[in-house]
Amino acid sequence: MASRCWAPAPNIIGSMASVLNKSGHSPARPVGAVERSSLFSPFTLRGVTFRNRIGVSPMCQYSAVDGMAGPWHLTHLASRAVGGAGLVVTEAAAVVSQGRISPADLGLWSDAHRDALRPVAAAITDAGAVPGIQLAHAGRKGSTQIPWIGRDAVAEGGWAVPAPSALPFNRRSALTYTMGAEEIARTIIAFAEAARRAVDAGFRFIECHFAHGYLVHQFLSPLTNLRDDAFGGGLEGRSRLALEIVRAVRAAIPAEIPLSVRLSCVDWVEGGWTLDDSITLARHLGEEGVDIVDCSSGALVPGAAPPDGPAVQRDFARAIRERAGLPTAAVGGITGAREADALIESGGADMVLIARAMLRDPYWALHAAEALGVEAAWPLPYKRAVT
Repeated sequence: MASRCWAPAPNIIGSMASVLNKSGHSPARPVGAVERSSLFSPFTLRGVTFRNRIGVSPMCQYSAVDGMAGPWHLTHLASRAVGGAGLVVTEAAAVVSQGRISPADLGLWSDAHRDALRPVAAAITDAGAVPGIQLAHAGRKGSTQIPWIGRDAVAEGGWAVPAPSALPFNRRSALTYTMGAEEIARTIIAFAEAARRAVDAGFRFIECHFAHGYLVHQFLSPLTNLRDDAFGGGLEGRSRLALEIVRAVRAAIPAEIPLSVRLSCVDWVEGGWTLDDSITLARHLGEEGVDIVDCSSGALVPGAAPPDGPAVQRDFARAIRERAGLPTAAVGGITGAREADALIESGGADMVLIARAMLRDPYWALHAAEALGVEAAWPLPYKRAVT
């Protein structure tokens, strides 16, 4: 597996900072009499300062081999950092091989995976952004085909998938079994070890993926957790895995590294996880050292998705920020610079995570600066196209 590790020529990354702008990493700056933009104000969590409030949301690329990052990941993520984002977060990286959504998912269950990610973190850093990584376990939603092939379980080379209770996601899911106490304990350790490797690789923002119907979300929701042991039952028991993972991860990483959790704030299904549940959990997460909550929703069961509408999840970010007392990131349906700026200005969230709009436009942040009348710090080789 180690033979799959790769690295770009040293001069490629080493020369990046010199062409970004005259000072290397300067953020966008207000010009003339234009008022200061909240979206382009710096933001600090623990020992890490983001040049603005714009993050690239984690988005699966289904381009890894044996969990290894490669040239696509470097190109995809570094280009968004060059494009002006303050935070660039990798796709979900599985903490164990069995925790992947598909065989083409990123992983961080070995030191070889760590080494493959080093050039990615270095390129993001050299482009002036904070490199972040999302750590995940797919649970019962694992062992599926990559989406442009299909949604069925992998026929060849697939694996049985663990869950809090042996309830398949749908009729096409891989064989689903109930996790035992020993596997739960190993999973907690795997999250902590992956977090340690991530920091060693150069990442300065760690996010645990507890949303979108993946393993920890499955434990949180009463719809998918029918256990009668210490990890089931009421809210306290169903929240136990999330809190034990966070406790282990926080202990494994330096005090100056921010820790984030992505939550599905509601299930969008009657009898499921609620916003009040999320607020209660967020308070406990803060007590365990979580610094910011990334507020998403849904995807626990087939068809459970947010209703159509722009930035529908922003209300969740505001509610958790106000009622749990933690910084929040808003994600989902945010496409315009002015709506993003207004969300930060109004206190609705501390950061915005841009997803599909960033796929369409790697320079979304620089274009947002221009739309808000803020000087955009275009890389020097590109300035002739914008001046």
